[in-house]
Amino acid sequence: MSSFDDREQAFERKFAHDEELRFRAMARRNKLLGLWAAEKMGITGDDAEVYAKEVVKADFEEKGDEDVFRKIRRDFDEKGVDQSDHQIRRTMVELLDEAVQQIESERE
Repeated sequence: MSSFDDREQAFERKFAHDEELRFRAMARRNKLLGLWAAEKMGITGDDAEVYAKEVVKADFEEKGDEDVFRKIRRDFDEKGVDQSDHQIRRTMVELLDEAVQQIESERE
């Protein structure tokens, strides 16, 4: 029975580790997305960093990506930035890949 318990604990540790990495990757993606969106809206410097943090916070409104997407879409519409929904979503996917690569390179 000890072998089974050891495997179960190892699985639980791996699951917790994977979830932590997933959380970090999503937070990093949201920051990168916020910086990308800030640039599109002409926001620079410290204000861009503040905006990126707002995008990260937006992800806590509900499960999934829709809360982040809605924030970016709404802000682009208010500022008159011409970006399609498809472009925003594609950038979200691309930046998630970039965030994962950044985190993996930090672990090396």
